[in-house]
Amino acid sequence: MPYREVTMLETKELLRLWLDGMAIKSIAARLGMDPKTVRRYVRAGEEHGLSAGQGAGVLTDEVVAAVMAVFRNVPGRPRGDAWALCGENRDFITKKLKDRVRLTKVRKLLNRRGVLIPYGTLYRFAVRELGFGCGRTTVPVADCGPGEELQVDTGWMTLLEPDLFGKRRRFRAWIFTSVLSRHRFVWPCFSESTQTAIEACEAAWEFFGGIFKVLIPDNTKAIVDHADPLHPRLNPTFLEYAQARGFHVDTARVRKATDKARVERAVRTVREDCFGGEQLQDLEQARTHARRWCLEGYGMRRHSRTHRMPREHFAAEEKPVLLPAPVEPYDIPIWAHPVVARDQLAQVAKALYSLPTYLKGKKLLARADRNLVRFYHARALVKTHPRQRAGGRSIDPSDYPKEKAAYAMRDLEFLKSQADLHGEAVGRFARALLDCPLPWTRMRRTYALLGLTRKYGDARVNENCQIALRLDMLDVRRLERMIANARQPHPDLTPPARVIPLARYLRPASLFALPRNPEQKGNSEA
Repeated sequence: MPYREVTMLETKELLRLWLDGMAIKSIAARLGMDPKTVRRYVRAGEEHGLSAGQGAGVLTDEVVAAVMAVFRNVPGRPRGDAWALCGENRDFITKKLKDRVRLTKVRKLLNRRGVLIPYGTLYRFAVRELGFGCGRTTVPVADCGPGEELQVDTGWMTLLEPDLFGKRRRFRAWIFTSVLSRHRFVWPCFSESTQTAIEACEAAWEFFGGIFKVLIPDNTKAIVDHADPLHPRLNPTFLEYAQARGFHVDTARVRKATDKARVERAVRTVREDCFGGEQLQDLEQARTHARRWCLEGYGMRRHSRTHRMPREHFAAEEKPVLLPAPVEPYDIPIWAHPVVARDQLAQVAKALYSLPTYLKGKKLLARADRNLVRFYHARALVKTHPRQRAGGRSIDPSDYPKEKAAYAMRDLEFLKSQADLHGEAVGRFARALLDCPLPWTRMRRTYALLGLTRKYGDARVNENCQIALRLDMLDVRRLERMIANARQPHPDLTPPARVIPLARYLRPASLFALPRNPEQKGNSEA
């Protein structure tokens, strides 16, 4: 015969009737119980100080609870020998389950040790004694204030209809959910990147009519560069965007779905309820359909937790306290870490920009927006260029040495001015060289001409340039041979003064008795 549980109301009514003086069999007939059951409850009431005829005024909830506790402490079915074996091998079972060994495998390992336990008994022991299969107890977090927190998640949705080539493309969606009102916004896209994350946020602020104070994403690489529960490092592009729009980013912990529980299971709902079975031709149609679903479908459906319609709940309590919505589109910058090449050029967004010579081979930090590209080294701004399209280049001549900048920039006037410094004929020869439809093709010849002045001197080169110009000869190689084979200037024909060498053993005049007098010698000869 099955056991019939006596509820608290029935226990209280039984004792109340007994205290009012009603007989046991009459109580049993009125309540549909067995008289033996009534006698057991009456006996338990007497053990707690009650007696028939006292009146219902002495009956309290504490006494009723004490009487019911007597009958709840009924011993269960006795355990068998297999349960005792589980207790003897408790440490072994606990260790294997801690090492993430499946319970079926644990039973096989016990069998190898000669311990035969039915799987049903082992499973009941693991659940009851070891907490196997039981989720950890969680504490529900209170909802935030109006307009404070917005949780965001992303996931794959469905396929678009075939295009002209018969190919179908699958798209993703950024899903925003308000913590308080559960109002939701969906933004389909093809890739999960920093740019699409910013575009989705911009569309969300326009949809909600304002900006939430805190954004709670997961640790997607589009927003977070390095995940950490205490000090996460955000993507610099998204961090700059958050600063520009005035909201804070509070990332969830890794593999902690409870940190953004309001949106964690929304991916499946959006995929099946919003896009399931729909025939969408392109991304724009998917975005239009998602917006209509958020406003007219999900937004006007009574939420099972708040028991309010999310759209009306949001409009009544959250929208008035949101931060002002942006009025201008955000200029999404590009952050890069280019390396300055040997030609002193660095590439950012497929365009080239010149840098000073001392930065050659250095790794820089670059920020490119719609108008400018800024380069940083050791946290200091070192160069600014106007933004160029992909494939373009921006060259600043001051970044290169003067002798190299002229060639790199095809500066013909600089070469002519350098030639003028070495003489009038050299300057005219250089201008004659560069006087052609494609003058930059003769820049090497001009450099070779300037090299001759350093090798042979300005005078010799000027003299031969005059001869070459009179003959309309503009070949630099022949000019070099002319200079090399030209006769050297004639030396001065005036003979040098004759120097009479001193005698080897010349003695001073004081050693002679008769000093030599040239005048006396002349007189004697006369």
